[in-house]
Amino acid sequence: MQIERWWPQLSRSTQEWLIANNGDVLAEAVVQAVIAAGGRVEASALSDAETDWIEAMANDETPPSSG
Repeated sequence: MQIERWWPQLSRSTQEWLIANNGDVLAEAVVQAVIAAGGRVEASALSDAETDWIEAMANDETPPSSG
């Protein structure tokens, strides 16, 4: 599932953690939250495209389409 679809399913605190720690290894609780929301995590990390998408959101920019 594309990040545009699962991001809104995350709690605000999880979104804030992802923004503050963008590109870092994900905490296990964050991994579980992303999976529960419909996202995929490989090796405790998001894809480069998802990392870029979150960075755009953090900078109040229009995120690139992940589709």
